[in-house]
Amino acid sequence: MTTRLTPHLAAAVEQLRANGRYRYLENSSSAQAVRIVIDGRDYINFCSNDYLGLCNHEALKAAAIAAVEKYGVGAGAAQLLSGRHELHAQLEQALAAFTGYDAALIFSSGYLANIGLVSALVSRHDVVHQDKLNHASLIDAIKLSGASSKRFPHRDMGILEAGLIDNSERQQWVITDSVFSMDGDLAPLDIMSDLTNRYSANLIVDDAHGIGVLAGGRGARAHFKLSTQSQPITVVTFGKALGAQGAAVLGNKQLIEYLVQACRTYIYDTAPPPAITAATLAAVNLIRDDTVYIRRLGDNIKLFRELCRDAAIDLGDSNTPIQPLMLGDEMRALRAAEFLREKGLYLRAVRPPTVPKNTARLRICISAAHEQQDIEYLVYNLATFLTHEQ
Repeated sequence: MTTRLTPHLAAAVEQLRANGRYRYLENSSSAQAVRIVIDGRDYINFCSNDYLGLCNHEALKAAAIAAVEKYGVGAGAAQLLSGRHELHAQLEQALAAFTGYDAALIFSSGYLANIGLVSALVSRHDVVHQDKLNHASLIDAIKLSGASSKRFPHRDMGILEAGLIDNSERQQWVITDSVFSMDGDLAPLDIMSDLTNRYSANLIVDDAHGIGVLAGGRGARAHFKLSTQSQPITVVTFGKALGAQGAAVLGNKQLIEYLVQACRTYIYDTAPPPAITAATLAAVNLIRDDTVYIRRLGDNIKLFRELCRDAAIDLGDSNTPIQPLMLGDEMRALRAAEFLREKGLYLRAVRPPTVPKNTARLRICISAAHEQQDIEYLVYNLATFLTHEQ
């Protein structure tokens, strides 16, 4: 059906194609793993946030299947109605104990957790200082709060401190990712914590890519050896290293009690299904009791970076699973992704507006489940493409 909007939308899409920024969907017909099937073809997957290889782990699948058999599929209602389940409480208790916080509150997604948390705590009279490379969910959450937003250059603590000094008469917040999703580097949380304490500001950390990876899986706060007073509010997500779906806010009991009363994305959202909650709980128990997956991940990251160094491939400053290969131009990034696809390697070109202009890249994700030969094969083909492009 044609509407008045149709010509405008068609023109916008064509402009995206011309600029090398058109995005397209592809359907996998396999489990999420390091071997993936797209359109009937097998690929080695370097494009997944399944850092520990838990998405298809037998323990998680068994927990989900058992929960479906016992509790059915959907939660049926919000948590303040009949949707709250004992599994939700068990997962919250396990997360709090594992990460060292007093309490936790689970959400259906990281996006909802960030939107709800910031909207519940930050008012339009406040000032929020945020890293320019923050995840979209944090950027959107701050916009929705109505607060004054001060975006400082990536990891620039001098500009952050100057902003805190200039706005000292107002309620202030510093909100940041722990591990930046497109660059893989870490926010200097130790310095941020010191600055927020010095200038009476509040610190919120989105640890989506740190939980399950850093400090034996306990996340960025443990990695920086910060107390829960120094990093009082953390958001963790379950759809990456934990191999499931959903998120949680971690903090003290007073924070969690307040969010139950005031957080709209918690109050009005249907509760996470029991099966997903059971699978997430299995993942937390798995990495709590056995760090073999985290050790394998660390070994694979080290191997990848060493091979790239030997092949004169310049990577970003990242020792996390996220390894960006900067290519600059959108079309070059698309050519790289297509070249690798022809070799049976699945990566997607990341282009503006997801990343800043002239920083198009391959976002290479390393998993504990990759074999040595997978990584060697990737590096060989990266080097071949870069040599051919020179």
